[in-house]
Amino acid sequence: MLFDNEGVMSEFQAITASAESTNKLDFGENGTPIGWAGKVFGDLGNSGIKLLVQVTEAFNNLTSLKVSVQMDDNEAFASPTTIASSEAVPLATLKPGYHFKVPDAIPEGATERYYRLYYTVAGTAPTTGKVFGGIVAGRPAR
Repeated sequence: MLFDNEGVMSEFQAITASAESTNKLDFGENGTPIGWAGKVFGDLGNSGIKLLVQVTEAFNNLTSLKVSVQMDDNEAFASPTTIASSEAVPLATLKPGYHFKVPDAIPEGATERYYRLYYTVAGTAPTTGKVFGGIVAGRPAR
């Protein structure tokens, strides 16, 4: 699996409560090609950009953890839109190496500038547990 530092949203991020990823991705403003009347509004879902989110340290205490992919038109994520989510994964499964079942690639309809991961904790706040997530050149078989 190949990661590029620019595409990493969570680098061994400790999850102790529901929270956004440490890093956000900025795919830039849509531009106007030469000779075109208006801006091109792209859909990243047509790009085949692959995602991977995995557990790097075992979790404790919580009941389950869910990962969502969110987008927004502003960096502050004032009104984020969730474009994909994993199922709520139970504590017993949250061991190092577990890959969350987020989509293999950013889904169609991803038309905003900024992207992040959002982690939703159910149950008691964990005191251990870390994740690594972001864009990858290829995903390993599950």
